[in-house]
Amino acid sequence: MLPRTLFLSKLIGLYCILIALSVMTHRQATVETVTVLLQNPAMMLILGVITLAAGLATVLAHNIWSGGAFVIVVTLVGWMALLKSLFFLFLPPEMEAGVFLGRIYYQQFFYLYAAISLVLGASLTYGGFLSKSH
Repeated sequence: MLPRTLFLSKLIGLYCILIALSVMTHRQATVETVTVLLQNPAMMLILGVITLAAGLATVLAHNIWSGGAFVIVVTLVGWMALLKSLFFLFLPPEMEAGVFLGRIYYQQFFYLYAAISLVLGASLTYGGFLSKSH
């Protein structure tokens, strides 16, 4: 596996694990913060810019669509971050809040979303640290 894939899998994996554990520990504060954040255009701009940088960096460094599921998952995470940033930058705040809080039922499925992040993070971290680079 490419050293770049291994690095990104460790980075993304550890990030997902730490964020999932943090939000699970502070559920109510996280839900309140996300709700307020989604209704603040200035904060959404900042979040969009930061997410854009992370998404572009990942896509430009790792736009690989072959080599196994592990490699493709790293690429998909980069593309999802890039698309999410464009969502944050171009949609009106009330529409963003409607999607996150209404359509995907963020508060109701909070632990499910955190668990998905935790499982994704554990898988990427495990694979990143145990695989050998070529």
